[in-house]
Amino acid sequence: MSIRDPLRSLAHDEARDAVSELYRRHWVGLVRLAVLVVDDRQAAEDAVQETFADLYRHWPLRDNDKALGWLRTTLVNRCRSLLRRRRTARLYTPPHEEPNASAESSAMLGEDRLQVRQALQALPRRMREVLVLRYYLDLPFAEIAETLGISQSSARSTSSRGIAILTEKLKELR
Repeated sequence: MSIRDPLRSLAHDEARDAVSELYRRHWVGLVRLAVLVVDDRQAAEDAVQETFADLYRHWPLRDNDKALGWLRTTLVNRCRSLLRRRRTARLYTPPHEEPNASAESSAMLGEDRLQVRQALQALPRRMREVLVLRYYLDLPFAEIAETLGISQSSARSTSSRGIAILTEKLKELR
């Protein structure tokens, strides 16, 4: 047994005692904070638990008197990450696969998609963005307007003009 083992044991005991005391005093308040941010009790409790585990791993801090502030900051950052992951998961839609499509129909469908993609790429950027948000992500005009920072009426008219232009371009290709 080396001289470092008793010192390491003392450091672990100090970390355990300090983090345990912070946990007893502030767990409820931190869970409330996380619930208000993520709007999900279970996710909030998990985030608080992970934050306390991080504090234990990082103990001692440069200034142990600021541990509560460190916990709050780390918890809010963890909640933000959770919200970003949720938003990304909601936006992901797995690709739709046609059941038992023949090779010929798959080739034709691939050609049609390529033509639509090329026609879409030829549109102005804003028009392309509106059409993608509307018809690929199936967003309502209110969300499109909010996402792009334009009015709802502008989103509607841009969509209408874009569909008309796409229709003409695809007629030319056929």
